[in-house]
Amino acid sequence: MADWRELIDGFLEENAEMLGATRRHLHSHPEPSREEFETAAYLARRLEQAGVPHRVVPSGRGVIAEPFPQDPSARVAIRADIDALRLQDAKDVPYRSTRDGVMHACGHDAHATMALAASLALWHCRERLPWSVPWRAIFQPAEELGEGALEMIADGAVEGVRAIVALHVDPEAPVGRVGQKAGPLTAFCQELEVDIQGRGGHAARPHQAIDPIAVAVQFVSSVYQFIPRAIDARDPVVVTFGSIRGGANANVIPENVVLLGTIRALSQASATRVGERVRRIAQGLSEATGAAVEVILRRGLDGVVNDPAVTATCVRAAGEVVGPDQVDSIALPSMGGEDFAGYLAHAPGCLLRLGVARDGQPRHLLHSPHFDIDERALIIGAKLLARCAVLLSRDKGAS
Repeated sequence: MADWRELIDGFLEENAEMLGATRRHLHSHPEPSREEFETAAYLARRLEQAGVPHRVVPSGRGVIAEPFPQDPSARVAIRADIDALRLQDAKDVPYRSTRDGVMHACGHDAHATMALAASLALWHCRERLPWSVPWRAIFQPAEELGEGALEMIADGAVEGVRAIVALHVDPEAPVGRVGQKAGPLTAFCQELEVDIQGRGGHAARPHQAIDPIAVAVQFVSSVYQFIPRAIDARDPVVVTFGSIRGGANANVIPENVVLLGTIRALSQASATRVGERVRRIAQGLSEATGAAVEVILRRGLDGVVNDPAVTATCVRAAGEVVGPDQVDSIALPSMGGEDFAGYLAHAPGCLLRLGVARDGQPRHLLHSPHFDIDERALIIGAKLLARCAVLLSRDKGAS
């Protein structure tokens, strides 16, 4: 009898064209965060056609595939995000986005395709797997807004889950390579809003006003200058302002300015320390200038911290799929955010990076209007997810 790995790989290889067609359909029909109704319906139809038990969550924007719902065993979950970005697709390809101003520039179309294919393979081979493999596939909305994981968790996505795995495409790594890192992988994020209330006046008479633009300039400069001097240099922290709003006329000092930014750190404790320092800077400027400077901090995403034991099993699975020499250790965590972290508060898990760069072609980064992938990566990712589900369904991942 063929080994279970050969059965799963054989199914996926026989359906390689299906993977490409699925990804291209999703790529050409993107939906932004909070609007993933047709995408969820499409994935549900595909599962229905294959006979895979599943349900669409109450919002209509996410899908959970769950064979053997009566099985009380702890499950291994496979997670994929399905939302697109509000960005114009600049590629000249047959499968470019058909929706103006929306495109899959972060690989979520590929993530959904690989999770769907792994689900179909596990379902097709269910009676010939070496042991009982209770699994669940989670197709979540709104990852780009950091909301989708929490919505799916509220709808029962992590109930009974013993481990959870996911992939994220990496356009800086060639197809055929997998990146892994136990421990911290992405940053803890906070949203930062600063409301500076001054006193408006004529631009020719600044002494009669309290200029919030001048305060805003000093505030940004002080944060960029002093935050790095207040935090241990061995503890990476990023503070970036991405929006400054205030004023409408060249000769009018406005009443107020609003700054929007983000704080990224590799622990919640570090993020909290940075927030406290930002508040002190605001207080000092307020006292010095007479402007009211209000700092509003909103906790965003937690950092992804990969579980060492789950990661070890996923590394083993990756070595089986691409070869041990094609599995790279990620030296440093990213300061980006990922809402996969939400699931990790409930179950240990691992997020792997999957190389998707085309040989000899320009490498357009995530969130680029030219972003695309080498579709050979789809079958690699599907094999990897399916293997992880099987191996993680046993305590030590032993075959």
